[in-house]
Amino acid sequence: MLWSPVAFGLGAAAYLEAPVEPPLMLLLAAALASVVLVALARRTALRGLVVVTTLLAFAAAGGLAGKVRSDRVASPVIDGERLPRRVEGFVVDVVSPGAGGQRVLIAPVAIAGLSPAETPKRLRVTVDGDLVPEPGEAVRFRAILGPPPPPAAPGAYDFARDAWFDAVGAVGFCLGEIGSTRLEPPPRRLQAEMTVNRFRWRLAGRILAAMGPTSGGIGAAMVTGHEAWITPEQTEAMRASGLAHILSISGLHMAIVGGFVFGLARLAIAASPWLALRAPGKKIAAVAGLSAVIGYLVISGAPPPAERAAITAAVAFAAILFDRQAITLHGLAVAALIILALQPEAAGAPGFQMSFAATTALIALAEAWPRPLREIAVPWPIRAIQAATQWLAVSVGASFVAGLATGPFAMQHFNRVAIWGLPANLIVAPLSSFVIMPFLALGTVLEAVGWGGPCLAIAGWGVDAMVAVAARFEAAGGQAVVASAPPVTLLLAWIGVMLLCLWRGHVRWLGLPLALAVALWPRPEPPDAWIAADGSAAAVRVGKQAVALRPEARRFGIELWARRRGLALEPGTEFDCNARSCRPGAATPVRLALSWTRRSPEGAELERLCLAAEVVVLRGATPRVLPESCRSRVLLTAEDFRQGGATELYRRHGTWWIVWAQPLRGHRPWTGRAS
Repeated sequence: MLWSPVAFGLGAAAYLEAPVEPPLMLLLAAALASVVLVALARRTALRGLVVVTTLLAFAAAGGLAGKVRSDRVASPVIDGERLPRRVEGFVVDVVSPGAGGQRVLIAPVAIAGLSPAETPKRLRVTVDGDLVPEPGEAVRFRAILGPPPPPAAPGAYDFARDAWFDAVGAVGFCLGEIGSTRLEPPPRRLQAEMTVNRFRWRLAGRILAAMGPTSGGIGAAMVTGHEAWITPEQTEAMRASGLAHILSISGLHMAIVGGFVFGLARLAIAASPWLALRAPGKKIAAVAGLSAVIGYLVISGAPPPAERAAITAAVAFAAILFDRQAITLHGLAVAALIILALQPEAAGAPGFQMSFAATTALIALAEAWPRPLREIAVPWPIRAIQAATQWLAVSVGASFVAGLATGPFAMQHFNRVAIWGLPANLIVAPLSSFVIMPFLALGTVLEAVGWGGPCLAIAGWGVDAMVAVAARFEAAGGQAVVASAPPVTLLLAWIGVMLLCLWRGHVRWLGLPLALAVALWPRPEPPDAWIAADGSAAAVRVGKQAVALRPEARRFGIELWARRRGLALEPGTEFDCNARSCRPGAATPVRLALSWTRRSPEGAELERLCLAAEVVVLRGATPRVLPESCRSRVLLTAEDFRQGGATELYRRHGTWWIVWAQPLRGHRPWTGRAS
């Protein structure tokens, strides 16, 4: 039972990473065949054979679930060049801001140039921060729209896959102001979703007004999931100190809210002797805790991490209702299977991988933690000291184990190691558990009648203290950048963590070297250059630094590539740039030239670029006439980027090796023109 969600998740992940889209009938046949193998194995006396065939059946079921889910959410994806289009639709929600500013989720009714069959189900559009529309509004605007972005670098995380499973078929940015319009009433389900999101948006505004701009942004994010008011400085400090997980509504928040309501309900029932003798207090408290979790899920907007945490909490409270132990590895296995059956794509999501690994490690630690005998008639000062010592030991052990379990995933996906993550979390844990979240919850409920001010003010003091702790650890050199290891190391680390947590006996320690695979695996030499998916930006490696030719263009892609390769992004003066292009200087180690205009240079301008560089990148199409100096150069143009996407270049033994992003993605529904 404990290994069944691991096998199911590996099967779902195998579907997500397959180079070609597998046929539904093939996966269905594999699942049925695996069930037959289980039935045949059970006729034998070989328990090991039964275990192996059962896990194979779960893996086959995971692959089938991924395919079914992908077909179920399939919706049109806009294709071709990014073009300005007029859009009419409804504002579904205000989502987390991106690198370009605030973003809104739109349910389009009509898009100029697209038929109803070609119109995506959802759009994600960046808007001016001062002109963010409210969820539920019918709007009309012009926007530059294109398909969801491909990976920023070869082998990097594919955000287009997330967009596919979220039914987001186009992304872009708004041109000018967003105007109101009149449209036919939307479907009831969409209307209900927008009504909830409008309530969440207005609640976030009230929390911000009550707590103030400094702490209110984080408070609103922790309650409603809206991160629109968190400053970049706060975000960076939380990341550098290893506290960024507190900003995202996930298992920690669900556990605090559900556990707080559960404990409060049990205390209220126990305080009444008549009620305590006649009512099942623990079960009533479990129902109250479950109700709080469901309410919090609705208020938070039900993002995938919150949904997964709510399912896990629901399984724990259900165990109490059925007179079972609430927190066990078996209960976690059931929750993980439910989550993966509903959202198989979660197997490839960093958030699920980290939360499942951390929760598994913590429950395994709790089951192995020694239960000391309690003395009778001990003076309260000594008991207080013992309780404080035990609490400190539990906190250190839990933070240390959770950090070890999530470390490989943080290194591989985010290329960050929070050096002071353990002490920062130890300091902030009491604040978040006993001050911030409880008083935010109470303040949010009381704010409905205008009485939430005092509770929200106390929560604001806790948020200010948390941000101060994060800033202090950031100033002390809070994080280190670690290059990504080969993809296979993450699979080895995952298996290693599961062996350590789920296996019984000394064999479990064989998982330790596997769990350290991401940290210990030797990193290959980084590439010498990177070029954006549309050829509009590039960066080169100078020693241990990444130097961008256009520092402000495609900033997110440049930063992601630099982190993945363990490079520090630094401003450089190695290139001679004008308003149209950049040429390498005399001392530039990587002789790369870039023209970022949509119309390629010709004649003397193109010849100057070719004479100055070994690699010439043109965002536009291949010129009709190539100067003689360009014929011996590596020339990359719009046609190459349209087929290959982002690229990395390696200079090896005097020859340039080129690795493209698109071929690594394969032929999948979310890859568009993958080749």
